Amino acid sequence: MKIAEADILVAPGLNGSEPEHWQSRWQAKLSTAKRVEQADWDNPEKELWVDTLVQAVEAASRPVVLIAHSLGVATVVHAAPRIRPWVKGAFLVACPDCDDSSRVPASVHAFGPLPSEPLGFHARVVASRTDPYCSYERAQQLAEHWDVTFQDAGESGHINVASGQGPWPEGLLSFAHFMKTL
Repeated sequence: MKIAEADILVAPGLNGSEPEHWQSRWQAKLSTAKRVEQADWDNPEKELWVDTLVQAVEAASRPVVLIAHSLGVATVVHAAPRIRPWVKGAFLVACPDCDDSSRVPASVHAFGPLPSEPLGFHARVVASRTDPYCSYERAQQLAEHWDVTFQDAGESGHINVASGQGPWPEGLLSFAHFMKTL
């Protein structure tokens, strides 16, 4: 699938994605990309975030491809049963383990438990071996539960600006390969 054939919806995590974040950079480069704007990036409410994502997906005029990071991934998996008819694929990066309160901020605890059913659309989970918010093994387990492809991102922290992954060119290359599979 080509970028021009899809509505690319970017779903950032807690606090949104600052301008230097790879999601913001990709959004600026991908001609059909739009950000799913949450009402409050700093105080997430699961139902509100899920509803906002569902509305953005339903408003799309072409098949949807999601690019989610961190809490955006949790939002996507909670929304999956409601968005299946429109979603062609989802590129899911650095999912936080919302089920492990010792790993994630209290503000995201309400996003647990994470669903364990298959997503029902093509997706790839990209995980780092050194993500402080989710163990590598848990990320693999989530990909298995969701019946999606798993990709090892090496020792990349939370795959964000703070971990040195601002532009994240390896991720963009991986996303391009992912798009070819759709």
